Amino acid sequence: MSKKRPSTPKQAATCGGPLDSLLDPAVFSALGDPTRATLLACLAKCGRPCAVGEIAECCSVDMSVVSRHLALMARAGIVDSVREGRVVRYAVRFHELVVMLRDLADALEHCCPNDCAISGCAQPSAKPMNAARARPSRRRTS
Repeated sequence: MSKKRPSTPKQAATCGGPLDSLLDPAVFSALGDPTRATLLACLAKCGRPCAVGEIAECCSVDMSVVSRHLALMARAGIVDSVREGRVVRYAVRFHELVVMLRDLADALEHCCPNDCAISGCAQPSAKPMNAARARPSRRRTS
């Protein structure tokens, strides 16, 4: 028995569901910046709370900029911050981030058409998702 699907995007927008609440723009904005992605990866691989100065060493960005990036990620709920005197230490909120991403994956899988099995999609994408970033040069060659 298949579930009734909305026939238009407008109808789909009126339907409630977990996908709407899981697609948090603040989280995706925080994760979408290349510098923040690098900082998060560095912090996650370290596996412990780190001071801003320590985290700044993993990229060539001024410490004040790193501090602003980390504060934005803290507001998005991706990292926690703890002040120890003049030092602020940041740590990845591993559990919350993993749960959010798993729940998002489950919600997306729930939206998947009946003829599309995630492990072997009947309609494979023509290109991998990250291929959209590699844009061909528009420069003319003579």
